[in-house]
Amino acid sequence: MPSLLSWPALAPIGLLLASNVFMTFAWYGHLKHTDKALWLVVLASWSIAFFEYCLAVPANRIGHAVWSTAQLKTMQEVITLVVFAVFSVLYLKEAFTLNHAIGFGLIAAGAYFVFAGPFR
Repeated sequence: MPSLLSWPALAPIGLLLASNVFMTFAWYGHLKHTDKALWLVVLASWSIAFFEYCLAVPANRIGHAVWSTAQLKTMQEVITLVVFAVFSVLYLKEAFTLNHAIGFGLIAAGAYFVFAGPFR
């Protein structure tokens, strides 16, 4: 098994981070442009999402040499929440509340158990 500081271990984190930036803009970026026709934002979203797939697929392919699929999916979800929280505050100018922090914290606690390994 490769080291956790190896390319197969670290590459998925960077690639999933970048892919989630694209996907967050694809899914939620149009909310600042509600004056645009729906068909136009769907087309724009799909165009942006293409680049997300170009990063997410290699992230999972490379990462599977080190991480289980459950760990890769958990990693992706935690990264998604972090990217979304930053996006919603900085781009959409929405408040990040204590409720959000508690909910995200509980999800992070669940992620801990996925990475902690099997209990015996």
